[in-house]
Amino acid sequence: MLRALIWDVDGTLADTEESGHRPAFNQAFAEANLPWHWDAARYAQLLATTGGKERILAWWQQVDPVAAAAPGAAARIAAVHARKTALYVASVQAGALALRPGVARLLQQARAEGLQLAIATTTTPDNVVALLRATLGAGSPAWFACIGAGDVVPHKKPAPDVYHWVLQRLGLPAADCVAIEDTGQGAAAAVAAGLPTLVTRSRYSQGDAMPAGLAAALLADLDQLGEAGAPAHGHGPGQAGATAWQGVVDLAQLRRWAGHLPAP
Repeated sequence: MLRALIWDVDGTLADTEESGHRPAFNQAFAEANLPWHWDAARYAQLLATTGGKERILAWWQQVDPVAAAAPGAAARIAAVHARKTALYVASVQAGALALRPGVARLLQQARAEGLQLAIATTTTPDNVVALLRATLGAGSPAWFACIGAGDVVPHKKPAPDVYHWVLQRLGLPAADCVAIEDTGQGAAAAVAAGLPTLVTRSRYSQGDAMPAGLAAALLADLDQLGEAGAPAHGHGPGQAGATAWQGVVDLAQLRRWAGHLPAP
């Protein structure tokens, strides 16, 4: 039985990286008098490191490993990241971001059918709440039975820890849930936690190669969730052989892919 949908945030609910996070990082660096600027190509590479503070540290270790290891470096990273979060939240509140196609539709369908909703992400709780309120309304964070975000677990994706944390609080077995992700790292975390997993590629993950073993474990690998008149298309095979699939992902389709409904 499908009883819950567990959502990633960045790249999955909305394409937040290019219009939200990357500009906020660059502005925070400028305000902190750091001579850093992450262009789109560099940022795409840095996304291999999950977590904002971890991403700053990884970059600092590349450009100045001595300074990155000095006393006080962790505090400076935390301060820059806190400012970056404030800048991101302000941009979201100003309407800079929109949900990806099909997201609002699938969320509303899940609510109407009584499924639980949850979030499992590496981004900070403030970022999550700001995005939900700006795109779905002031009361929308309460739609989610559980929000696993930021530093709630010590090891971030591709470790499965945040998904274990969410499943424990939902009180559900992994087989009764579906995780929705946009990257191989996120999908690896969900699959390692035993979750049936759907991938909907975002701007920064659309060209990523999915490891063969992981690709075979996915329900499907698509370019989006789809809307009427703008269907989703298969990006990779997945368990459903969805490379040639096109359509709109709804709860019935998720149940078919997860084996809870026969094919029509």
